[in-house]
Amino acid sequence: MKKSLQELADFTNGKVIGDGNIIIAGINSIDEAKKGEITFIANPRYLSMARSTKASAIIVSSDFKDSEKPLLCTDNPYLAYSKIAGLFHKKPYHARGIDPNAVIGNNTEIGIDVSIYPFVYVGNNVKIGDRVSLYPGVYIGDDIHIGEDTVVYANTSIREGCKIGKRVIIHCGTVIGSDGFGFAKDGKVYHKIPQVGIVQIDDDVEIGANNTIDRAALGKTWIKRGVKTDNLVQIGHNVIIGEDTIIVAQVAIAGSAEIGNNVVLAGQVGVGGHLKVGDNVTVGGRSGITKDIAPNQIVSGIPAIPHKEWLKSQVCITKLPKMRKSLKELESKVEKIEKKIKSELEG
Repeated sequence: MKKSLQELADFTNGKVIGDGNIIIAGINSIDEAKKGEITFIANPRYLSMARSTKASAIIVSSDFKDSEKPLLCTDNPYLAYSKIAGLFHKKPYHARGIDPNAVIGNNTEIGIDVSIYPFVYVGNNVKIGDRVSLYPGVYIGDDIHIGEDTVVYANTSIREGCKIGKRVIIHCGTVIGSDGFGFAKDGKVYHKIPQVGIVQIDDDVEIGANNTIDRAALGKTWIKRGVKTDNLVQIGHNVIIGEDTIIVAQVAIAGSAEIGNNVVLAGQVGVGGHLKVGDNVTVGGRSGITKDIAPNQIVSGIPAIPHKEWLKSQVCITKLPKMRKSLKELESKVEKIEKKIKSELEG
């Protein structure tokens, strides 16, 4: 595929500075791009490389003008990059049909143009939409619904009763619908609580590799439209994740927590059970949520507090050794003064 720079600008609602007729045949990083490719600068730290890159054109922010190369200027260079990368690297879909080494259960409805690879297991009473791809080793339990254009990569397990929406991507090794961690204590003995709910994943969700999303004890664990999770994420039973929320690697969310819309949970965040995180909240990496978080704020730390307060506390922590030394010196001076006063009073 080849496109003129002007065509790419039209595609991304950008503006060309320089020669819009140059032909672009691919996209690459700023240090590896070569003639005929376009690159991008979404982080100011790479601005100095604009002169040295061998790319034929650069995607930049609208306020960037200092370059001898043709520019595609846009308010959101990273978004423009993602669109152009998708344009050049979009893989045409070719249906493979159902491999003879796949196992298909009874009363199962399978849509048109599907790709079901070797050693896939599909249970009974399953409904699979059009153009669904199930890669080798995928396990689909009984009574599952999978919407059209969904891709389930190798060695993923989706257990009985779960509902998967349209255009969902589930990466390798993920387990959806495993039993929630529920036990009732009787003295020193723990009795398993039956986990009879489901997991519902709405449209346009992407689940990273090796995620675990537990089924609800009752009702459903619900991943709403547009959610994106990184690798190695644990979501407990009856959790609700709001629309367009981002969950980064190694996050763990305990049972019955509710995460709002447009939330960002950075790496290794822990969320306690039965807590609520409001809409438009960003939680800094390695933070611990121990109480409800109101909407529209940035929080960090263990326990999580407003980010600016956390920054101030971090500054104090670095000064603690010096403060401790000063405190000891003050204590010593006070002790000497007290002894002197006592001596004078007794004399």
